[in-house]
Amino acid sequence: MTRDLEIGVIGLGDMGKLYASQFCRLGYRVNGSDVPGRNDELRDSPDLKGVHVLDDGIAVSRRSDIVFYLVETRNIGEAVKAYGPSTKKGAIVSSGTSVMTPAIEAFDQYVPKDVSIINWHWLFGPSVKPEGSNSVVSIHRTDEESERKAREVFSELGMKVLEIPYQEHDRITADTQAVTHLGFQSMGTAWKNMGSYPWENTNYMTGIDNVKILMCLRLFDGKSHVYSGLAFFNPQAKEQIRQYRNSTIDLFGLMIREKEKELRQRLRDAEKNVFRNEGSPLLLDEKVLERFSLGIRQRKTPNSHLSLLAMADAWNQLGRSPYDNLVCQTPPFKLRVGIVEYLFRNPDLLEQAIQTAVYDKSIRADDLAFQNSVIDWSTMIMDGDEEGYMRHFEDVKRFFGEERLRHGKEKSGELIAALNS
Repeated sequence: MTRDLEIGVIGLGDMGKLYASQFCRLGYRVNGSDVPGRNDELRDSPDLKGVHVLDDGIAVSRRSDIVFYLVETRNIGEAVKAYGPSTKKGAIVSSGTSVMTPAIEAFDQYVPKDVSIINWHWLFGPSVKPEGSNSVVSIHRTDEESERKAREVFSELGMKVLEIPYQEHDRITADTQAVTHLGFQSMGTAWKNMGSYPWENTNYMTGIDNVKILMCLRLFDGKSHVYSGLAFFNPQAKEQIRQYRNSTIDLFGLMIREKEKELRQRLRDAEKNVFRNEGSPLLLDEKVLERFSLGIRQRKTPNSHLSLLAMADAWNQLGRSPYDNLVCQTPPFKLRVGIVEYLFRNPDLLEQAIQTAVYDKSIRADDLAFQNSVIDWSTMIMDGDEEGYMRHFEDVKRFFGEERLRHGKEKSGELIAALNS
């Protein structure tokens, strides 16, 4: 193999440490750096044992043969502007964020023309093992020899690698994450605003609600910039966010006016157009889902599942189907899409949701709080209010607290492992 190559990692946060440690494990010399003032601290970090922490990104760029930029999406342009011109001749640059467009544009502008641009995105977070996981390569600018080197190095980590253009990558991440992220964020905000922990409420005790709760906690256990990066900088995400807001408002309007016929028709259209894989196995197994509750088992109470109904309606209104993107599926993707699929392919559960949504006024306060949360989040995104977004995220995070978030992350990890076994 190409052990004479040196790997550079600019940005030594959670994912940067993962990249660095994985390449160190394979025997490469790994050069890393972070923001000024952190490098001395990082040199003593046990997570970076064996990594050569250099003074700055210029030092990393000058000597590394493959340079990964693992910085927040909103900072990628400034980072590449600062360090990209120093990239050594014949090197390869890549970003590792879930949105490729800002990185590609910055690389085109600031790195020398004799540098290859081969973006490699790991479709998972730092808590997931790379071996056997999915990743995406977008080859933007390169020569035959550099492409060969990159593929050789990438293959050593044992991931599944899909090659697609960066524009297609960003469309897929928008299709599979923008709507679902907004839904789970809004669930958490609604519960915060109502002062309720959902696993203590009998409205939230079904198997798919276990997943809703765990995915919400898993999201808020993460860092806000991971989600804001996609929402604010993916050029195709805002269309989906706008539609999810409109779908939530439209469906809730039909519910409170008790327009059962119109609601039923709209959901039937979504079922027909989105869930086109009738007869194929479900992504999720309800028997598995029932095992992963955070609360005490109680009597199941009917739920409108407005958050999930709006996801399917949004996909339908946009003419999108998540099944078109299964090639890039990750465990969280499987859970997010799987609970919507389970609802729409379970006639009894869907009928119960419709009847509850239209006629059970005891659930109205929950649905109103959810709708208002969707409006709040979508307004901040449409207005470009990143500071408000970050503040909102941290408020919900504080409401749940570190212990609940940690517990939710552990349980969701167990669920993912069970589904993949």
